Amino acid sequence: MKTEINGDDLLAIGYTEGRVLGEALKAAAALPDITREELLALLTKVKQYPENFLDDEHMESLATALIEELNKPVDTTIALIEEKREYAVYGADYIEEGAGKQMAIAMQLPVTVAGALMPDAHQGYGLPIGGVLATRNAIIPYGVGVDIGCRMALSVFDIPAEHFYENEAIYKRELIAHTKFGAGHGFHGRYKADHAVLDRSEFNITPFVKNLQDKAASQLGSSGGGNHFVEWGIIEFEQRDEVLNIEKGKYLALLSHSGSRGLGATIAGYYTRLAKDICRLPKEAANLAYLDMASEAGQEYWLAMNLAGDYASACHEVIHNKLTAAVGARVLAKVENHHNFAWKEQWHGEEVIVHRKGATPAGKDVMGIIPGSMTAPGFLVRGKGNEDAINSASHGAGRQLSRTKAIQQISQQDMKAVLKEHGVTLIGAGLDEAPMAYKDIHKVMAAQHDLVDVVARFEPKMVRMADDGSKED
Repeated sequence: MKTEINGDDLLAIGYTEGRVLGEALKAAAALPDITREELLALLTKVKQYPENFLDDEHMESLATALIEELNKPVDTTIALIEEKREYAVYGADYIEEGAGKQMAIAMQLPVTVAGALMPDAHQGYGLPIGGVLATRNAIIPYGVGVDIGCRMALSVFDIPAEHFYENEAIYKRELIAHTKFGAGHGFHGRYKADHAVLDRSEFNITPFVKNLQDKAASQLGSSGGGNHFVEWGIIEFEQRDEVLNIEKGKYLALLSHSGSRGLGATIAGYYTRLAKDICRLPKEAANLAYLDMASEAGQEYWLAMNLAGDYASACHEVIHNKLTAAVGARVLAKVENHHNFAWKEQWHGEEVIVHRKGATPAGKDVMGIIPGSMTAPGFLVRGKGNEDAINSASHGAGRQLSRTKAIQQISQQDMKAVLKEHGVTLIGAGLDEAPMAYKDIHKVMAAQHDLVDVVARFEPKMVRMADDGSKED
């Protein structure tokens, strides 16, 4: 039976009159196999996180229209390099065509020095997710992405695996009590956290950034929607790790994935629009508009980006500190890495700006975390420093089903069965984040054998994510 919604329904969930409303109605008309409640929840999610739907065959046009409404096209004045420039590709069999096309365009920028595509890559907005791009004296806001400084954080505790299994109710209670998820969500009054990052001088670089300080304060220690999570799991070291000083064995661990919340998203939108006004590129490359690092705008963005990255780190620190105290644990080791960021690095003897949009830093001996899905293992890794990959690796497994396909093809019963099979407790999340929607993490890891060494394996056991707004059948 066809699900019917109208323009008033869309206006009620935050859409506005114009092209976007028309695209939303067209997208809704093409999805007859889900309930009205699921459809409105899905369209709400597209509006909140349009970048997540750019590789979705039903929602791509709507997602593009939403993003372009914030980033208006500009006149062409800067020519692209016509010659074809090669870039390294890892796991080519797992990468969709759209991501390759976007990477090829990025390689034509006059400021580009080198590029690489990771095995979890898929189409994004501007630079593909899983794309790594080194530039000369230039920073690309959409080469960093909307969720600036999005990162993984892992705490390994002095608690044996058996203790978790014997006390799951306690761990579930504390996970719910000390985490908060979803777009716009934060803390108020006595529940607000404090951190030195809120007193950073970079909040004073411009009135625009200063106006974001209160929002940052309220959202400190919270997580976004989409694929962001906080989870308990069991990490296994098959041999002693001398660097981390951890003995062989299985330990309780806490793993989190989220970014800079409204602070980062607002900074990204503002400086992308500014870059497009300053750097006018052909239509196919317009979303790769860059700022000269020697310019005032470039320096402003660099400072704001680093502030957002440190704020994202502070959010993880607050979450991990709360849960560590709540369960009375001692931290044996903590590892953290971010993606959706840009770094000043040396590459073939030259200082470059390395953009990793959905890619993990993997320089020589650099530690990182590469998650799978809510039922697939994640991996604690140590970088090999592969220069062809611009010292990078994947930031996860990557999707094999688009979000609408996942909602259409995967039932609640299917998802529950997979969770039960793997002994995973799930709090929140929708069918679009079902384990079956993701690529095989083992194949992805095999494709980057030359990029990282595996140090330990993490098995998720209790996962909290944002509620998708719909109810189970």
